[in-house]
Amino acid sequence: MPKLKTKRAAAKRFKVTGTGKLKRNKANKSHILTNKTTKRKRNLRKAAMTDKTNEKNMKKILPYL
Repeated sequence: MPKLKTKRAAAKRFKVTGTGKLKRNKANKSHILTNKTTKRKRNLRKAAMTDKTNEKNMKKILPYL
């Protein structure tokens, strides 16, 4: 079987935790921040885990993580 190529865009956005889950940053934190509440912006700082429904596809895209 040939080597698999990692999707570089995904590799830059996802990290694997010790238990094998995928960690990601939340969206909507780049611009138009004046309209968003402080609480909302504060919650966007925290990393989130990738949803179980997407995890199978993500493992396919990132074979060597």
